[in-house]
Amino acid sequence: MTRDDNPPLGPLVDDAPARRPEPVTLAGRHVVVAPLEPSKDAAELFAATSGPEHARLFAYLFTGPFSDEAAFRADIDASAASPDLVPLAIRDARSGRTVGRASYMRIEPRHRVIEVGSILFTSALQRTPAATEAMYLMARHAFEDLGYRRYEWKCDALNAPSRAAAARLGFRFEGVFAKHMIIRGRSRDTAWFAMTDDDWPRVKAAFERWLDPANFGPDGAQKRRLDDIRAAL
Repeated sequence: MTRDDNPPLGPLVDDAPARRPEPVTLAGRHVVVAPLEPSKDAAELFAATSGPEHARLFAYLFTGPFSDEAAFRADIDASAASPDLVPLAIRDARSGRTVGRASYMRIEPRHRVIEVGSILFTSALQRTPAATEAMYLMARHAFEDLGYRRYEWKCDALNAPSRAAAARLGFRFEGVFAKHMIIRGRSRDTAWFAMTDDDWPRVKAAFERWLDPANFGPDGAQKRRLDDIRAAL
């Protein structure tokens, strides 16, 4: 074995920590991402996600579905009290109605790494410009306001819709951690995705061009897909 007096090292970076996220209001054209209001959010989200027809929404989440509004409220209260999460409500910008929720999690200010997760979109939010805008607002806040350099998305490797959503939004697939968790008595392999501050300028430009009203026809249909816009940049 030969001695290496000059082993390869990573590039020097500013090692000042990022800011820890706090409940914040992020306003867009379609949605407002805002601090939780537990009674309002529990009532409106429970009404939109309860019943056997909506059980699939919770298939890959750590909690739910919920038998009653009180159980949903207890879950929201627990999220709000957790030191490891910054949960946020997603509200329709016109009506103010709560149509989803998402959280900042796995928050590591020292390394400037943060994750978006615990995402619950009601049927009124799924596959809409509002859903994309909510994810754009949260990513922009993490990179530009809080100073993170890595933004992560993780999901059950069997969760095909979540994996497709991550790729569409501009997260890069990084691999699968086998037997990463045991959730509700079942083994979970976890698919890892991320975008970095180097990726962000192009990802941001694609978001903004896609969300531009000019990208939608009179019937609300998109003219260009987000993936295609980003690929062309």
